[in-house]
Amino acid sequence: MTRDDRFYAFIIAHTSRSRSQIRRFCVEKRWLKLFAGVISLLICASLYGFYGLTQQASHLRTQFENLQLRAENEQQRLELKQLSNRVEAVEDTSRKLAEKSGVIYDQAQPGTGGPAIPLNAKGLVVLEEKMNRLEKNLHAYEAVLRKRGYTPSIWPVEGKLESGFGGRRNPFGGSSYEFHSGQDIEAAWGVPVVAGAKGKIAFVGWQNGYGQLVVIDHGGGLTTRYGHLSHIEVVQGQMVARGEFIGRVGSSGRSTGPHLHYEVRINDEPVNPLQYLLASPRP
Repeated sequence: MTRDDRFYAFIIAHTSRSRSQIRRFCVEKRWLKLFAGVISLLICASLYGFYGLTQQASHLRTQFENLQLRAENEQQRLELKQLSNRVEAVEDTSRKLAEKSGVIYDQAQPGTGGPAIPLNAKGLVVLEEKMNRLEKNLHAYEAVLRKRGYTPSIWPVEGKLESGFGGRRNPFGGSSYEFHSGQDIEAAWGVPVVAGAKGKIAFVGWQNGYGQLVVIDHGGGLTTRYGHLSHIEVVQGQMVARGEFIGRVGSSGRSTGPHLHYEVRINDEPVNPLQYLLASPRP
């Protein structure tokens, strides 16, 4: 007896006259198995492709996280480098101020050496501690210099404190922000401006942003700037005493009205002048 390898499907089709006709369709089992195999293969391929996509996504996510970590490490390295440079600058200023004030500067250190190791979080703590110690020494040297007239210890002009040191909104309008490197003191046009401490006139003339400007070098890396003047009384190279008349308030340069832009710098880096003004008697 011959084995039947065919699969039979019967469909009853209705006609408009309600008569029925039976049609038989035959499909061999091997084709059905082949079809089932192809479908299974397609499903497996789809699952494998989905798995590959998930693995690729995971790999891309890991790469992105690694890039973020490298960026954070680079940012920390730059911050440590900036702090190290700042420590060196303050240390240099402390040495100069100590020599100028006559205070003994302890520069002796025990013998050290060995291979250089990149700074880490622990190194940051060490640098911060050193920075704090240097700043304390710096204040001590400044106290001596203040008594001798080298450190700004009087108000350069009689007026009202306005825009301070640091970030501020653009005074000429708009939503942008800018860094303000000094302290603005509002005063009437022509009010006398005096030197905050004795020193040597390092610059006299026009400078972008400042307008009519006077720069006084007090030694030890310490300088003061007096901007937006309407009149300058001193000349470059002249020695001036604390409280000596150097010019008059104006609105020259990038200014919205009469005032004095007062700036204090250490090693040509601007610092907040308010700490000097608050420690000085008002005129």
